[in-house]
Amino acid sequence: MPAAEQPYHHGSLRQVLLARAESTLERDGVDGLSLRQLAREAGVSHAAPSKHFRDRQALLDALAESGFRRLTAALECAVDQAEPHARARFAALADAYVTFALAHRELLALMYGNKHAPGAASQVVEAGHTSMDLTVRIVTEAQAAGDIGPGDASRIALVAFATFHGIATLAAGGMLDDAPVDEVVTAASDTFWRGLARA
Repeated sequence: MPAAEQPYHHGSLRQVLLARAESTLERDGVDGLSLRQLAREAGVSHAAPSKHFRDRQALLDALAESGFRRLTAALECAVDQAEPHARARFAALADAYVTFALAHRELLALMYGNKHAPGAASQVVEAGHTSMDLTVRIVTEAQAAGDIGPGDASRIALVAFATFHGIATLAAGGMLDDAPVDEVVTAASDTFWRGLARA
């Protein structure tokens, strides 16, 4: 039976398409994504994906949303497993972010590209805020405990994200002059935290 005519019984077509789409994204970039090709790879009719994604943009938005939710889950896991004080939780979050960014380079670019695109889908924007919200919470709790000085927690979190995203970008481009990524992340985290600490 041709692949396009094979029945799809297990009811998880959406997840299968997203998984295959991410693999294609990481291998061929966003231009390599096609609903028809994904349908062929999944062994379903070319019309089947439209039951879950009205068009290619909807697929990209779903990938971005899923990526943000996975990123947040990875950050939350790292924070939960860290020693129970703000500095250790901040360092764990930084390490987890860079690890995710390097493991999912094309996906991360899609995530932020879709989030900041004109007319971005609300679910992508909302999902994109969750990881930042976690960082804001760590900063706010540290301020309340007197571990760091006062300041706009949202702005501090944004600068922290920019710092570690920059490290990931440099590492992905081979521009860290052979310095181990984990050592650069640790140094940046320590330096950043010392700058926030009360005198």
